[in-house]
Amino acid sequence: MSQLRIDADFASRNVNEGFSGGEKKRVEILQLELFHPKFAILDETDSGLDVDALKVVSEGVNREHAKGEMGTLLITHYTRILRYIKPDFVHVFVDGRIAEQGGPELADRLEEEGYDRFTGANATAAGALNQA
Repeated sequence: MSQLRIDADFASRNVNEGFSGGEKKRVEILQLELFHPKFAILDETDSGLDVDALKVVSEGVNREHAKGEMGTLLITHYTRILRYIKPDFVHVFVDGRIAEQGGPELADRLEEEGYDRFTGANATAAGALNQA
């Protein structure tokens, strides 16, 4: 809890009861670190996080991934989280299909060019981290 900057009082509260958006995200990552899943799907984990919370949450994901026992699919509409969590692969989904795929450089290109070349709307980037 301390690594995720979660106050110890949260341990006695019901999950997500009265939590802010950032607190909910931190507790999600706490659960990830406690349960050690073989595969994690993180859907818009960066949504609603300020810069400090984004770093803390990213560090939690990276800690668990570094153990080499978890694959991760990180779904995002923005590439800022990919500054802290480095994907092995990047896929762009449009209407449920992969429209383009590549390495981390694709995320950089998306940041510069946006998603308009795919559809103009409804495109999502998913970064995947391989299981070691």
